[in-house]
Amino acid sequence: MTVHIIEDDYGVADALATLLSGVGHDTVCYPDAESFFEAAPPAAGDVVIVDLGLPGLSGVQVVRWLDEMRNPPRVIVISGQSNANIRNIISELRPVVFLRKPLSEELIVPHL
Repeated sequence: MTVHIIEDDYGVADALATLLSGVGHDTVCYPDAESFFEAAPPAAGDVVIVDLGLPGLSGVQVVRWLDEMRNPPRVIVISGQSNANIRNIISELRPVVFLRKPLSEELIVPHL
C-alpha cells in the first residue's frame, strides 16, 4: 500500500510522510492536485490523504475524481478549517474520513 499525500504546505506533507514511513508505509507527496493528476493513478489498495485547501484545483475536486475510479482508493480528507466549514464542503461527497490539523500518529494511523 502506498499513501499519496496531496498537501501544499511542505512542512505538513514532510511531517506526514515521515510519520507514515516510520510506521512502515510507502509515501508519495504532491504539492497540488495538478501534480497528483499527472502521476500514475493510485491503486485500489492505496490511501490518498488530501488537503481541502489546495491552491488551484481543490481537494474536493480530487475526491470527486477519485470517486469516479472503477476501484477507488481509500480517502482521508484533512484541513485546518473549522468543523462547520468542512462539514458543509464534504457533505456533498461520498463518505470520507475527515481529520482536522494538526494530525498525530494516534489520529491518522487507525484509518490506514
